[in-house]
Amino acid sequence: MTHDFTAPDTIRTRFSEAMSAMYRAEVPLYGDLLSIVAEVNAQVLADRPVLAAEMAGELDRLDVERHGAIRLGTAAELSMMRRAFAVMGMYPVGYYDLSVAGVPVHSTAFRPVDDAALGANPFRVFTSLLRLELIEDAALRDEAAAILSSRRIFTDEAIRLIERDEAQGGLDAADADRFVTELLETFRWHGDARVDAATYDRLHDTHRLIADVVSFRGPHINHLTPRTLDIDAAQAAMQAQGIDAKAVIEGPPPRAVPILLRQTSFKAIEEDVTFPGDQPGQHTARFGEIEQRGAALTPKGRALYDRLLAMARGDQGAQGERYADRLATIFTAFPDTIDALREQGLAWFRYDLTDCGRRLIATGVRPAGDIDGWLAAGYVRAVPIVYEDFLPVSAAGIFQSNLGGTEQRSYVASAAQAAFEDALGDRVQDELALYAEAEERSMAAVCEALRGTAAA
Repeated sequence: MTHDFTAPDTIRTRFSEAMSAMYRAEVPLYGDLLSIVAEVNAQVLADRPVLAAEMAGELDRLDVERHGAIRLGTAAELSMMRRAFAVMGMYPVGYYDLSVAGVPVHSTAFRPVDDAALGANPFRVFTSLLRLELIEDAALRDEAAAILSSRRIFTDEAIRLIERDEAQGGLDAADADRFVTELLETFRWHGDARVDAATYDRLHDTHRLIADVVSFRGPHINHLTPRTLDIDAAQAAMQAQGIDAKAVIEGPPPRAVPILLRQTSFKAIEEDVTFPGDQPGQHTARFGEIEQRGAALTPKGRALYDRLLAMARGDQGAQGERYADRLATIFTAFPDTIDALREQGLAWFRYDLTDCGRRLIATGVRPAGDIDGWLAAGYVRAVPIVYEDFLPVSAAGIFQSNLGGTEQRSYVASAAQAAFEDALGDRVQDELALYAEAEERSMAAVCEALRGTAAA
């Protein structure tokens, strides 16, 4: 028996588009942000034809690329969220412990994992689980757990469709549309608090994020982030339009060859909320963010990045321009050309045939040599693989900034990946292994084309 199921890539695209439309209606500045990013990206591609040529296969994804972020309160919520994202071809990649930076959560990123799915739409959602055990006040900890245990963040219909997808291996067109509509309700902002003002204040005084997770009906999407090709230009454009952006861009400094992830955001929005008894209040819930993605680094490259970042952050008094200058100076030790990154094994690359290589194959010639020789001869090109994941230090910096607080708590707690995966109901995938496999696949394809054998 055959089924006419809607492809997960299609469901993911429909959901990300619906999420974007909803968020734009809820946070009007998001529309301004999209306009800024579109203008900056168009200018960068016009000014840098070589980059435009290198990105020819990625331009379609650039326009739709978004990442969102949500915060969950219980293991049951996380487990069901994993099942919901699986309907859209999104799987947990990486483990992030943010407690070391004073944020009482640990997290993963749900995203597509194979080349074709990433090319279709690389929508990702950074998903955090509240660590109730880090609340020192036992009475408040128990109260928060009780409040969370009584809420249902998914509609009955969303759960039914998730179960149907799992049982039959997919959803037909009508069910897929209903799934998008129903799941969107989980991420919608609701200003009616589930706790009274006094309880909210006690949660808030413990940590702003705890109040955000515990006090409301669901994990409202707290930002939806487009990808820019020049985050410095985008930040300047934001500031020129009166958007109060962060003083420091999180991540590495500006480079000729971007690496990993750079992020900035504008200050959190104060939302009107209503506590029981029609008591009015305000809450910091959502904000705007943009990101620039660069090359994914190998373990060797990541070790160098982490070491240099630690040196730059060692001077805690350095903020704003002082920190940016210090960061740029220290990162001169990180090679900044494609050839150096590849030859020193610092970044992952995707290899494919050039027009010259394809013409050669068309003549029936199979050149001798290896990848290095083919690169030198112009038969093959190496393009850095885009970093699809996140940086713990940057994520913590964004969290702290957009929660609107200045607190810098530190928790006496180590990473708890096993506990997180137990709550998740699955293992998180190793992002480094995914990049290594992508590079290996591309190299094997080039060898097959030029040699007639996949052996490198």
